[in-house]
Amino acid sequence: MSEAYRKAGVNLESGYETVARIKKHIQRTEREGVLGGVGGFGGLFDLGALGYRHPVLVSGTDGVGTKIMIAFMLDKHDTIGIDAVAMCVNDVLVQGAEPLFFLDYIACGKNDPARTEAVVAGIAEGCLQAGCALIGGETAEMPGLYAEDEYDVAGFAVGACERENLLDGRDIVSGDVLLGLPSSGLHSNGFSLVRAVLFERHRIALESHVPEFGRTWGEELLEPTRIYVQALLPLLKERRVKGLAHITGGGFIENIPRMLPKGLGATVKLDSWEHPPVFDLLARLGEIPNLEMYNVFNMGIGMVLAVSPGDADSVLADLRSLGEEVYEIGEVSEDEGVRLL
Repeated sequence: MSEAYRKAGVNLESGYETVARIKKHIQRTEREGVLGGVGGFGGLFDLGALGYRHPVLVSGTDGVGTKIMIAFMLDKHDTIGIDAVAMCVNDVLVQGAEPLFFLDYIACGKNDPARTEAVVAGIAEGCLQAGCALIGGETAEMPGLYAEDEYDVAGFAVGACERENLLDGRDIVSGDVLLGLPSSGLHSNGFSLVRAVLFERHRIALESHVPEFGRTWGEELLEPTRIYVQALLPLLKERRVKGLAHITGGGFIENIPRMLPKGLGATVKLDSWEHPPVFDLLARLGEIPNLEMYNVFNMGIGMVLAVSPGDADSVLADLRSLGEEVYEIGEVSEDEGVRLL
């Protein structure tokens, strides 16, 4: 026991307890390619075990933004880890890659082993949904930088694909069809605006029930980000998707053009899918212009696919056979930018 370190605000024993608590969650995520166990100085993964001929590694790192403050306010920490995984693996997926492994980083003012276990349990659940392994991480206790009841969580994902399957937009042409997969709600973007509208402007309580949701504001806001790997990976391996856009910060306006070649844009039909009520409520409560809503939030579509017109019907049918809702939301156009109709 380090008494001097404890007096400085760091409890080594709580760190040891945390490691013991989270091992069972990490073990749930093991998959082919994982080498060794947790506890070394680095996580190990054997890429050669997966049989790639010309592999390209694709990496992504992200956090959950100020959504984490909702978890603080509700003292509910078992879903925020799913968001951390989703934000990383969805970004890896849109490059055409299968997520293989994930590492997390949790920084806190005072390590609470039970709370950290809840966060890591969520991370493990996200990894299971994505089919990737949690092979390492770090929990850093930093008194003085964070308040005792505060923490932040971020992650890092690595995926791989064959070089010829890499999605870089080169095959997308004008007239290609845009399909949309629904979001589960706000996902993990726009929460600074959400907090300003709900808490600063209207003093809304997270515990208040909202008839349009059928649940409380808190439950709606903490709904985890959807992970799209299982639905889309088979289509990617069959090379039936030309491009993918993960609708995160920047909404439709910034993210759809990221998958398109220079000189092309997109036309989006706003009446082609059902908009979750949370977005209409936020727009009304905050008096937020329609264009700004589509430049901040996902508006009910978390992933956009670009497919050739000849493949659109079969892709729609295959996704729906998996129980997925999917909408034809527009098409690729010859003018740059995104037009909302």
